[in-house]
Amino acid sequence: MTKVKLILSITAAAVILVSCSGTPSSPVAALPAQPQKVVDVSPVAATPTQNGTDVSPSVAPQTQPPVKQADPTPKKKTLTPPLSDALSRVTKKTFGLYVSPGNSPVSPEKFKGYHTGIDFETFANEQDIDISVSAVCDGPLILKKWATGYGGVAVQQCNIEGQDVTVVYGHLRSSSILPKIHDQIKAGESFAALGKGFSTETDGERKHLHLGIHKGVSINILGYVQNQSLLDQWLDPKSYF
Repeated sequence: MTKVKLILSITAAAVILVSCSGTPSSPVAALPAQPQKVVDVSPVAATPTQNGTDVSPSVAPQTQPPVKQADPTPKKKTLTPPLSDALSRVTKKTFGLYVSPGNSPVSPEKFKGYHTGIDFETFANEQDIDISVSAVCDGPLILKKWATGYGGVAVQQCNIEGQDVTVVYGHLRSSSILPKIHDQIKAGESFAALGKGFSTETDGERKHLHLGIHKGVSINILGYVQNQSLLDQWLDPKSYF
Protein backbone atom coordinates (compact mmCIF):
# COMPACT_ATOMS: atom_id res chain seq x y z
CA MET A 1 0.00 0.00 0.00
CA THR A 2 2.80 2.41 0.83
CA LYS A 3 4.44 1.62 -2.51
CA VAL A 4 1.23 2.40 -4.40
CA LYS A 5 0.84 5.75 -2.65
CA LEU A 6 4.39 6.62 -3.54
CA ILE A 7 3.80 5.86 -7.22
CA LEU A 8 0.64 7.99 -7.24
CA SER A 9 2.43 10.88 -5.59
CA ILE A 10 5.27 10.77 -8.12
CA THR A 11 2.75 10.72 -11.01
CA ALA A 12 0.82 13.73 -9.63
CA ALA A 13 4.03 15.68 -9.19
CA ALA A 14 4.98 15.03 -12.78
CA VAL A 15 1.63 16.32 -13.99
CA ILE A 16 1.96 19.50 -11.94
CA LEU A 17 5.50 20.05 -13.24
CA VAL A 18 4.39 19.75 -16.86
CA SER A 19 1.50 22.24 -16.31
CA CYS A 20 3.79 24.83 -14.80
CA SER A 21 6.25 24.61 -17.68
CA GLY A 22 3.59 26.03 -20.09
CA THR A 23 3.59 22.98 -22.32
CA PRO A 24 0.07 21.70 -22.90
CA SER A 25 -0.43 18.08 -21.82
CA SER A 26 -2.61 17.33 -24.84
CA PRO A 27 -3.94 19.07 -28.06
CA VAL A 28 -7.41 19.20 -26.59
CA ALA A 29 -6.30 21.14 -23.56
CA ALA A 30 -4.44 23.81 -25.63
CA LEU A 31 -6.64 26.89 -26.47
CA PRO A 32 -5.79 29.01 -29.54
CA ALA A 33 -4.67 32.55 -28.82
CA GLN A 34 -7.50 35.10 -29.21
CA PRO A 35 -6.74 38.31 -31.19
CA GLN A 36 -6.77 41.45 -29.11
CA LYS A 37 -9.76 43.74 -29.66
CA VAL A 38 -8.60 47.22 -30.70
CA VAL A 39 -10.89 50.06 -29.64
CA ASP A 40 -10.79 53.22 -31.79
CA VAL A 41 -10.87 56.21 -29.45
CA SER A 42 -10.20 58.90 -32.06
CA PRO A 43 -12.42 62.05 -31.96
CA VAL A 44 -14.15 61.10 -35.19
CA ALA A 45 -15.14 57.61 -34.14
CA ALA A 46 -16.04 58.54 -30.60
CA THR A 47 -19.64 59.54 -30.00
CA PRO A 48 -19.79 61.82 -26.97
CA THR A 49 -22.85 61.68 -24.84
CA GLN A 50 -24.24 63.85 -22.13
CA ASN A 51 -26.85 62.50 -19.76
CA GLY A 52 -27.50 59.70 -22.19
CA THR A 53 -28.07 62.03 -25.19
CA ASP A 54 -25.92 61.84 -28.27
CA VAL A 55 -24.21 65.20 -28.72
CA SER A 56 -21.82 64.21 -31.48
CA PRO A 57 -21.05 67.09 -33.88
CA SER A 58 -21.59 64.71 -36.80
CA VAL A 59 -25.27 64.34 -35.97
CA ALA A 60 -25.94 67.81 -34.61
CA PRO A 61 -28.77 69.65 -36.48
CA GLN A 62 -27.58 72.12 -39.12
CA THR A 63 -28.13 75.75 -38.23
CA GLN A 64 -29.77 77.72 -41.06
CA PRO A 65 -28.49 81.26 -41.72
CA PRO A 66 -30.95 83.92 -40.62
CA VAL A 67 -33.27 85.21 -43.32
CA LYS A 68 -32.39 88.78 -44.24
CA GLN A 69 -35.35 91.00 -43.63
CA ALA A 70 -36.27 93.78 -46.04
CA ASP A 71 -35.04 97.17 -45.00
CA PRO A 72 -38.11 98.98 -43.65
CA THR A 73 -36.45 102.33 -44.31
CA PRO A 74 -37.69 103.69 -47.64
CA LYS A 75 -35.04 104.47 -50.20
CA LYS A 76 -34.07 108.11 -50.21
CA LYS A 77 -35.14 109.84 -53.39
CA THR A 78 -32.41 111.75 -55.17
CA LEU A 79 -34.53 114.24 -57.10
CA THR A 80 -37.38 116.55 -56.12
CA PRO A 81 -40.55 116.10 -58.21
CA PRO A 82 -41.06 118.98 -60.66
CA LEU A 83 -44.87 118.90 -60.37
CA SER A 84 -47.35 117.88 -57.70
CA ASP A 85 -48.50 114.24 -57.93
CA ALA A 86 -45.59 113.79 -60.30
CA LEU A 87 -45.43 110.02 -60.79
CA SER A 88 -49.18 109.70 -61.28
CA ARG A 89 -48.79 111.97 -64.30
CA VAL A 90 -46.37 109.68 -66.15
CA THR A 91 -49.02 107.84 -68.17
CA LYS A 92 -48.03 108.14 -71.82
CA LYS A 93 -44.40 108.55 -72.77
CA THR A 94 -41.87 106.84 -70.53
CA PHE A 95 -38.10 106.72 -70.82
CA GLY A 96 -36.79 104.76 -73.80
CA LEU A 97 -40.21 104.31 -75.42
CA TYR A 98 -39.91 104.03 -79.19
CA VAL A 99 -42.53 106.10 -80.98
CA SER A 100 -43.42 106.94 -84.55
CA PRO A 101 -46.35 108.63 -86.23
CA GLY A 102 -47.98 105.22 -86.60
CA ASN A 103 -47.15 103.93 -83.13
CA SER A 104 -47.52 106.38 -80.25
CA PRO A 105 -49.61 106.88 -77.13
CA VAL A 106 -50.45 110.41 -78.33
CA SER A 107 -52.08 111.54 -81.52
CA PRO A 108 -51.15 113.18 -83.74
CA GLU A 109 -47.49 112.20 -83.37
CA LYS A 110 -44.86 114.09 -85.35
CA PHE A 111 -41.72 112.54 -83.81
CA LYS A 112 -39.89 109.28 -84.34
CA GLY A 113 -37.29 107.61 -82.13
CA TYR A 114 -36.49 106.57 -78.57
CA HIS A 115 -37.84 108.98 -75.97
CA THR A 116 -34.95 110.45 -73.96
CA GLY A 117 -36.98 111.47 -70.92
CA ILE A 118 -40.40 111.13 -69.32
CA ASP A 119 -43.53 113.20 -69.88
CA PHE A 120 -45.58 114.52 -66.98
CA GLU A 121 -49.15 115.00 -68.20
CA THR A 122 -51.59 117.66 -67.02
CA PHE A 123 -55.10 117.02 -65.75
CA ALA A 124 -58.27 118.24 -67.43
CA ASN A 125 -58.82 120.99 -64.87
CA GLU A 126 -55.29 122.36 -65.40
CA GLN A 127 -55.55 123.29 -69.06
CA ASP A 128 -56.40 126.94 -68.53
CA ILE A 129 -54.42 127.71 -65.39
CA ASP A 130 -50.73 128.24 -64.71
CA ILE A 131 -48.90 125.10 -63.65
CA SER A 132 -45.61 125.94 -62.00
CA VAL A 133 -42.51 123.84 -62.58
CA SER A 134 -39.97 123.24 -59.81
CA ALA A 135 -36.28 122.39 -60.13
CA VAL A 136 -35.52 118.73 -59.50
CA CYS A 137 -32.00 119.40 -58.18
CA ASP A 138 -29.56 122.12 -57.13
CA GLY A 139 -27.58 123.82 -59.86
CA PRO A 140 -27.23 126.78 -62.21
CA LEU A 141 -29.44 127.56 -65.18
CA ILE A 142 -27.28 127.22 -68.31
CA LEU A 143 -29.82 127.60 -71.12
CA LYS A 144 -33.25 129.11 -71.72
CA LYS A 145 -34.77 129.65 -75.14
CA TRP A 146 -37.53 128.78 -77.58
CA ALA A 147 -36.77 125.61 -79.58
CA THR A 148 -38.55 123.61 -82.26
CA GLY A 149 -40.47 120.71 -80.77
CA TYR A 150 -40.52 122.25 -77.31
CA GLY A 151 -41.56 125.84 -77.37
CA GLY A 152 -39.87 127.16 -74.26
CA VAL A 153 -37.01 125.03 -72.92
CA ALA A 154 -34.63 125.40 -69.97
CA VAL A 155 -31.48 123.44 -69.07
CA GLN A 156 -30.01 123.19 -65.59
CA GLN A 157 -26.62 121.75 -64.66
CA CYS A 158 -26.70 119.36 -61.68
CA ASN A 159 -24.87 116.54 -59.96
CA ILE A 160 -26.84 113.37 -59.30
CA GLU A 161 -25.22 110.78 -57.03
CA GLY A 162 -21.76 112.03 -57.94
CA GLN A 163 -22.42 112.23 -61.67
CA ASP A 164 -22.50 115.52 -63.60
CA VAL A 165 -25.64 115.87 -65.69
CA THR A 166 -27.73 118.44 -67.49
CA VAL A 167 -31.49 118.49 -66.90
CA VAL A 168 -33.84 119.46 -69.74
CA TYR A 169 -37.24 121.01 -68.95
CA GLY A 170 -39.36 121.16 -72.11
CA HIS A 171 -42.67 122.83 -73.10
CA LEU A 172 -42.35 125.85 -70.82
CA ARG A 173 -43.69 129.32 -71.44
CA SER A 174 -40.47 131.10 -72.31
CA SER A 175 -41.43 134.35 -70.60
CA SER A 176 -42.08 132.48 -67.34
CA ILE A 177 -38.49 131.24 -66.90
CA LEU A 178 -37.43 133.55 -64.07
CA PRO A 179 -33.72 132.86 -63.39
CA LYS A 180 -31.00 134.36 -65.52
CA ILE A 181 -28.26 132.27 -67.08
CA HIS A 182 -25.80 131.04 -64.41
CA ASP A 183 -28.27 131.81 -61.59
CA GLN A 184 -28.38 129.05 -59.01
CA ILE A 185 -31.69 127.21 -58.63
CA LYS A 186 -32.48 125.16 -55.55
CA ALA A 187 -34.26 121.81 -55.67
CA GLY A 188 -37.97 122.37 -55.15
CA GLU A 189 -37.77 126.03 -56.20
CA SER A 190 -40.50 127.09 -58.64
CA PHE A 191 -38.74 128.76 -61.57
CA ALA A 192 -41.11 128.53 -64.58
CA ALA A 193 -44.60 127.58 -65.79
CA LEU A 194 -45.87 125.18 -68.42
CA GLY A 195 -46.78 126.64 -71.79
CA LYS A 196 -50.35 126.70 -73.08
CA GLY A 197 -51.23 123.52 -74.90
CA PHE A 198 -51.35 123.47 -78.71
CA SER A 199 -49.89 126.96 -78.96
CA THR A 200 -46.55 128.47 -79.91
CA GLU A 201 -45.59 128.27 -76.23
CA THR A 202 -45.35 124.47 -76.64
CA ASP A 203 -44.70 124.48 -80.41
CA GLY A 204 -48.13 122.97 -80.98
CA GLU A 205 -47.72 120.15 -78.44
CA ARG A 206 -50.19 119.25 -75.69
CA LYS A 207 -49.68 120.88 -72.29
CA HIS A 208 -47.17 118.71 -70.42
CA LEU A 209 -43.62 118.72 -69.08
CA HIS A 210 -40.84 116.81 -70.82
CA LEU A 211 -38.01 116.06 -68.39
CA GLY A 212 -34.73 114.64 -69.66
CA ILE A 213 -31.41 113.98 -67.91
CA HIS A 214 -28.32 113.91 -70.11
CA LYS A 215 -25.02 112.53 -68.82
CA GLY A 216 -22.11 114.97 -68.67
CA VAL A 217 -21.90 118.75 -68.81
CA SER A 218 -22.56 119.33 -72.51
CA ILE A 219 -25.96 120.73 -73.48
CA ASN A 220 -28.16 118.28 -75.38
CA ILE A 221 -31.90 118.97 -75.66
CA LEU A 222 -32.88 116.16 -78.04
CA GLY A 223 -36.22 114.67 -77.09
CA TYR A 224 -35.66 111.57 -79.23
CA VAL A 225 -32.65 109.59 -80.47
CA GLN A 226 -32.46 107.01 -83.22
CA ASN A 227 -30.59 104.12 -81.60
CA GLN A 228 -29.92 102.43 -78.28
CA SER A 229 -26.31 103.59 -78.15
CA LEU A 230 -27.42 107.23 -78.14
CA LEU A 231 -30.12 106.46 -75.58
CA ASP A 232 -27.41 105.19 -73.22
CA GLN A 233 -26.21 108.78 -72.89
CA TRP A 234 -29.39 109.57 -70.95
CA LEU A 235 -30.74 108.58 -67.51
CA ASP A 236 -34.27 107.51 -66.68
CA PRO A 237 -35.59 110.34 -64.47
CA LYS A 238 -38.32 108.18 -62.96
CA SER A 239 -35.78 105.99 -61.17
CA TYR A 240 -34.69 109.00 -59.06
CA PHE A 241 -38.11 110.02 -57.70
